[in-house]
Amino acid sequence: MNLSSEQEFFCPYCGSPNSISLDNEGHQFKLVVDCEVCCRPILIQVRIIGDDYELDVHTENE
Repeated sequence: MNLSSEQEFFCPYCGSPNSISLDNEGHQFKLVVDCEVCCRPILIQVRIIGDDYELDVHTENE
């Protein structure tokens, strides 16, 4: 399975919408991205469920 998708999520600090482009063949992975507005680090755990991505978004200290 090779999914490629633009995923939207909200910053856990400032609440602004952000998006990331995901392209991965694994079932679960983690990444850190900076908010497009407030520039604070966001921890994202990505799970692939069927043909969809599920994102768990957290602050750096969670």
